[in-house]
Amino acid sequence: MEPLRILGIDPGTNIMGFGIIEVQLQQIKYVDHGIRKFSAKEDAVVRLGEILNATYSLIATYTPSVISIESPFFGKNVQSMLKLGRAQGVVMAASLSKGLDVFEYAPRKIKQSITGRGQASKEQVAEMLFRLLQIDGEKQLALDATDALAAAFCHFLQLGPIADARQQAALNMNKTKMIQTSSRGKKGDWRSFLDQNPDRKA
Repeated sequence: MEPLRILGIDPGTNIMGFGIIEVQLQQIKYVDHGIRKFSAKEDAVVRLGEILNATYSLIATYTPSVISIESPFFGKNVQSMLKLGRAQGVVMAASLSKGLDVFEYAPRKIKQSITGRGQASKEQVAEMLFRLLQIDGEKQLALDATDALAAAFCHFLQLGPIADARQQAALNMNKTKMIQTSSRGKKGDWRSFLDQNPDRKA
């Protein structure tokens, strides 16, 4: 049976984050994550071309089965939202042109799925991912990269029977402990959670 390889992408006009995980025989494996940078000096339309080429390059390099994308958040800056929407559209079009299914998840949905809290910080999401996927410190890169990896992991959690039941149980236990710790201590005190749960440290 061919493994299911999920490519998560966090679209951006200056930086594109990407993360890849692989699922086979109910086991999940970390593959890679990183970023692609684009020139801020280039014309906006030219930069869209760079995003297109970067997406094609990622697909050719990692041969994913599906694409999972973090959707733009709805902020007050309309221009920023428009730019992010264009970047996302380019990524989706490039993926669809290669015959890949594209799944889109809101930032809150991704955070809720991984940490149990829709208001969790990007750093908290990254910390949880590093432990769940057993990523060493040398691979802890920019938050754009971990956001993309989180999008891939979020899609994995939506797979139902394909997702490893033991993985789901571990996630539920982690979420419960984090929520209990947050209610007892300082809001957002992630380090306290890790200190009180040494078994979760790498």
